Amino acid sequence: MTRSLLLALSLCLPLLSGAQTAWPEKPIRIVLPYPPGGPSDIVMRAAGEKMLVSLKQPLVIDNKPGAGGNLGTAEVSRAAPDGYTWLVSTDTTFTVNPHVYKSLGFKPDDLIPVAMLTQFGQTLVCHPGVGVHTVPELVAKAKSQRMNYASGGLGVPGHLTMELLQSLAGFDMTHIPYKGPGPATQDVLGGQVPCGFLAGPTVLPHVAAGKLVALAVSSATRSPALPDVPTVAEAGIKGYEANFYLVAMAPKGTPEAVVQKFRTALLEALKAPDVIARLKASDQAVVGYDGAKTAAVLAADSKKWGEIARKIQLGLD
Repeated sequence: MTRSLLLALSLCLPLLSGAQTAWPEKPIRIVLPYPPGGPSDIVMRAAGEKMLVSLKQPLVIDNKPGAGGNLGTAEVSRAAPDGYTWLVSTDTTFTVNPHVYKSLGFKPDDLIPVAMLTQFGQTLVCHPGVGVHTVPELVAKAKSQRMNYASGGLGVPGHLTMELLQSLAGFDMTHIPYKGPGPATQDVLGGQVPCGFLAGPTVLPHVAAGKLVALAVSSATRSPALPDVPTVAEAGIKGYEANFYLVAMAPKGTPEAVVQKFRTALLEALKAPDVIARLKASDQAVVGYDGAKTAAVLAADSKKWGEIARKIQLGLD
């Protein structure tokens, strides 16, 4: 290598180093592959206020719903790995969808795990007019007549939780998928669909107001927001447990220094007492795992949900 070339490279190194440490220099786009109002929306709007201070750039929340999270996820998988496009999604996009969709529109390894943000369950609710207040009452009613149930979409947590319940309890209800838990909740409130297995943050206000009856929660333990509502297992369905998570992902190839800076800002935001309280009120518990631990949890849950999907013969598109 010539002396002049070495000199040129040495002059460029500070510029390259500065370019790497300058991130972020413009607004950061966060793709949420679900409609507004769900767990991911609540988390990122709460955390975004804190991240604006630490990163000194605004976060642009971009809801891209469709195909159980696949559409928004596919868009992020194709984005430039420059730290200006990130995904915050329910874990089922990576633990369930690969087992049940013939075409995802992306490859799971096109994205890298950044962090696991929160854990949450689903709440089984019915319109008061249905006249059921417990899981055994719903099972008996569904065995005696044709009934429908609503979820936030094909292959999303609400769909999975009800299919698992039906498999274990031996009854059948017709699935009515919606584009997100918000629209599904509205139709259960209106009586168009009698029941739904839906995200806690979406239905909690209506349960508190007496407009919906909560029968059970899908998680292994009772929800702090609904301490009087049993788990499905406590309601008599032994072996039932369904927990879900929100995960942050980045396009493969995103520089590790940028990933680390984004992760730190995001997880620090989730430690703020007011954010923790806000999320607890929406039935979410902060997890705060790093990328490696997130990858391990996703791998274990992918195995679990893959076995369940095959058992209940869940196939989509």
